[in-house]
Amino acid sequence: MADNKDNINDFKVQTAKHPNLGSAPLRPHTEQSKDRTSKRFSSESNGTSEGGVGSSTPVEVTALEESFRRFAIHGDTRATGKELHGKNWSKLCKDCGVIDGKNITLTDVDIVFSKVKKKSCRTITFDEFKVALGELARKKYKDKSGEEAEAEVFKLIEGKSPIIAGVTRAVASPTVSRLTDTTKFTGSHKERFDDTGRGKGKAGRVDIVDTSGYVSGYKHQGSYEKKVTKSPIAKPM
Repeated sequence: MADNKDNINDFKVQTAKHPNLGSAPLRPHTEQSKDRTSKRFSSESNGTSEGGVGSSTPVEVTALEESFRRFAIHGDTRATGKELHGKNWSKLCKDCGVIDGKNITLTDVDIVFSKVKKKSCRTITFDEFKVALGELARKKYKDKSGEEAEAEVFKLIEGKSPIIAGVTRAVASPTVSRLTDTTKFTGSHKERFDDTGRGKGKAGRVDIVDTSGYVSGYKHQGSYEKKVTKSPIAKPM
């Protein structure tokens, strides 16, 4: 009986020092490790990590979706690239060659856009974009199946970017060529260029006084000194 009383007293002392000791039984260290491992696997399967919110695995962007984003943000600095409005949709179809003027026209593109978009929206998502391309593909490639036609249209768009309009290009024309051909210049205009067509600079615009002592047009200017130095010196008698 004395041993039982001593054990009870020891338990009371331990309980007083550690109040939570009597409320929950202690588990072995191995069981606690198993619980933590199972919790981690469960959180990883849900896309989160223990101790905070984890990031999901990055989704690979296809070439078609990349082109969709490029056209979606074209001309709009506030665009996110997730939605495409009607103006850029028409530009995409034009720049990528979907519109051929025969099977697919600009009117067809506008009709399909209005058909796939939501009634209260002015833009289409990427999924709606693919549906719209499928509609145009079946009309553009009538001799192919639906999947083959879609694949052909996707190839026209993949990797493409908006074409920037307004770029100045050099245009070759007979008028411009005649005005820039220095061999056909006459009068004072001809004097401003040398035989190779290169401008003479100030010498072609201003009359510079020649102080060399030679008459104008003399072709052997500066050769007299060379002749004197080359001629033999006469020996004295």
